[in-house]
This record gives sequence, structure tokens and C-alpha cells, in this order.
Amino acid sequence: MPEFLKFYIDGAWVDPVAAKRIAVIDPSTEEVFTEISGGAAADVNKAVAAAKRAFKSFSHSSVKERLELLESCLAVYNKRFEDIAQACAREMGAPIGFAREAQAWVGQQHFMATIERFKSFEFTEKRGSTLVVKEPIGVCGLITPWNWPLNQIVCKVAPALATGCTMVLKPSEIAPVNALIFAEVMHEAGVPAGVFNLVNGTGPEVGQILAAHPDVDMMSFTGSTRAGVIVAREAAATVKRVCQELGGKSANILLEDVDLDSAVRQGIGACFINTGQSCDAATRMLVPAHLHDEAVRIAVDEANKQTPGPAFAEGTVLGPLVSQMQWDKVQRLIQAGIDDGATLACGGLGKPDGLERGYFVKPTVFANVKPGMTIEKEEIFGPVLSIIPYEGLEQAIEIANDTVYGLAAYVQGKDMDKVRHVAAEMRAGSVYLNYPDSDFCSSFGGYKQSGNGREYADWAMHDFLEIKSVLGYGG
Repeated sequence: MPEFLKFYIDGAWVDPVAAKRIAVIDPSTEEVFTEISGGAAADVNKAVAAAKRAFKSFSHSSVKERLELLESCLAVYNKRFEDIAQACAREMGAPIGFAREAQAWVGQQHFMATIERFKSFEFTEKRGSTLVVKEPIGVCGLITPWNWPLNQIVCKVAPALATGCTMVLKPSEIAPVNALIFAEVMHEAGVPAGVFNLVNGTGPEVGQILAAHPDVDMMSFTGSTRAGVIVAREAAATVKRVCQELGGKSANILLEDVDLDSAVRQGIGACFINTGQSCDAATRMLVPAHLHDEAVRIAVDEANKQTPGPAFAEGTVLGPLVSQMQWDKVQRLIQAGIDDGATLACGGLGKPDGLERGYFVKPTVFANVKPGMTIEKEEIFGPVLSIIPYEGLEQAIEIANDTVYGLAAYVQGKDMDKVRHVAAEMRAGSVYLNYPDSDFCSSFGGYKQSGNGREYADWAMHDFLEIKSVLGYGG
């Protein structure tokens, strides 16, 4: 791939104010495969100024114009689909099939869901003689992560466009190439100059500057809870809206009547998807105590089928972790599980046999995990499953909710009345019953330290809108 050393500002590719290069590493090989430029305050200022100028006209564009623009974005995205998938495989280490079927695909689905819901979205409402109007909030700062980059880029950009906002995107510097291709999509689709802008760089040098900027009216951030706190703190001085989708430590409760073999095997998939690098991964499997040993046996059998390997290698199910930093963190937490006395059922420390280069990890299952252990409390972000035995449904619900996070929860069982009862008790923004298919018109976001605000389809549009009441408007 060529070097991607420019930013996209005011409808054009421009050089950074000051040259600073950031290496982009292929996690399958640990080798640098391209470079990007790292931005600074001056670049952010240029991008925000362009977005502020563009807002004056784009905020008054018609619903019809914005719908046509979204449809154009989707059409060009579809044309560049393979380029996006290839970028995700190279810079994230996502197996190429998964990069196509999940990473690139989810961006496509978010465009489609936003378009579908936008067609019936109401921007005005009459209440007696008062007219209630939903208006674009203004210039939006968008900060997106490396783990599901197109998912988060599109589920922010699409509703921002739909509502008439302008924006500055800072993608992750760890996996930035897909976002640069996305900027090319926006340009070819005819997004007006200044409506969409992109500045690459680190969190401290670009993200925090964007969050603190007085001309940014709203921040939409996806990433770690630690970084989300920093964004909120920087944004507080200008009292801008901050929407956050942060970390998670999701419980997967298997009820007494569950089809154990199917539920455990699918549970491995729900935990290990994207090499475990998902904020809503089902990382804590709660099973009735008398089914624990059998659940562990099934989990080990299924985990051992999750073949690790390079992104472009045939048969790879688990790609590498994205970086050395992530690999080190996962190793530390696996060691913590061992030290805390959990039973290491399979996997463990070090790299899989034959994979000395690349940030590969062994698919790992811990058994006999107790509440309060490090691996039960901390987000691991790797293919590491904790199996926790429980005595009675009340204890399962208590363990599931005993976390600072609340992004997702999972419940498996045959008695749907009981499954729905447990779902109602979960303190989480999304609850998945019996491993349902994806629904991109559902809401997505967290309780507690998993964030605030909601993303996906029309749910996201509300966060990009201000509410104005015009009293005495008349009939």
C-alpha cells in the first residue's frame, strides 16, 4: 500500500501543518507496511474551521438532499468494499473472510439501516400551538477505535449526515487505512466540502484537542473507558454534548434447560469473535454448578477448533491481536487468572506453536472462575473465556450485574418466559437472547461505565440533534 500522508479537509487532500510520521504495523507479521501523518492542534483547527463554515449551508439542506447523499455514499462504499476489507485484514489482522463478511459488511449495513429509518424520521412535531423542531447540533468530533473501525465510523458519520451536521473524524492511528479509504468514498459520493473532514493522529495530540475545541458542539467517542473519561473531561469546559460507547465485561447466562452443547459452542464464538477484541464480547459464561464440568469440556473442544493464523492464510479463524501492547495486556491478564487460582482448561501464556512472528495468542478457557477474580472483573480484549459456576438464578443475575460495565448481556435457555425475565433484570444496554441475528435498527450503547447515548439507525440521530420549541407558532 502507498503512504497515506495527507488529511482530508474542506473537500481536498492536504498536507499536515507539520510533518510527523506514524508507522502502521501489520499485526500478522509485526512489520511496518505503511505510514500516516500525525496531526496536531493546527490541523484540528483547520478541519474544525472548515466544518463550521460548511455547517451554515449544510444544516439547511433538505431531507431529500441528505437522503440522496446517504444513498450515494452507500453506492460508492459498495464499490470500494473489497479495498476496505483488504485494509482491515492488513492493519487489524482480521482474517480476510471475516474482514469481508463482518468488518466491511457492518459499515454497509449501518448505511442501509440509517437510510431505512431516515425515510420516516420526523424533524418537526406540533403540540397544540407549539412547534417542536429537531435541528442539527452543529460541528461534531468523531473519535473511532481500531477494533471495529467501519462499524463505528459509519454508525457515527451516517446519522451525522442524515441530521445535517458537519464533522471531523479522528480514526485510530493503529488501524487508519480503512478510514482514509472511507474519506475517498465520501469525496466520490459528493459530500459537500467541509461537511466531512479527517485528521489522523494520537489521542493526546488530536483527540483531546478536538474534544476541547470551542467550535465543536458535540463529541461522539468509542474506545476504552479510561480514554472516554479524558474526552469527557476535555469537553466539560465548553459544556458540549458527549456521547460515549466504552468498555464492557458481558455476562452470558446459561439457564438450567439450555441445550448445553450448542450454547457453549456458540458462546465460544460470541467471546472469540474478532479475536476477542469486541467491547460487547460474551467473556463471562455463567453455568449452573452441576453443569460446569461438562460445559468446560465442550468449551475446550470448541476453543481448540479456533485456528490462529495470519490474516491472509487459508483456514485462519483467529487472527492476531492488533498490537504488541494488546498482546502484553492479554498475557498479563492470563497470568493473573493463573495466579488467582482459576483452572486453566486450555490455552495460556505465550504464542501458539509455529507462530513466532505476529501478535498471536492461544485460544484460552478458564474454569472455576470466582466472582472478584481479575479475569472476571477486567476487560481482557482477547480470546479468553471465563466459565463461572452458579447456584440458583438469583446468584447468576447478581454475578452478571456485579460489574462497573453495562454494555451487553446474553441469556440462553428454552423457557422463553424465564429467558425474558432474566433479560429484564440485566443492567445492560443490549441483551441478546439465544444468540439472535444482528439487528442494525436496534439501539446500541451502555449502562454505567460502558457509556451514554445510543448508536445505530435512528437511535443515533437523536444524539446529533438539538430540540427547539417554538411557542405561539399557531395552527
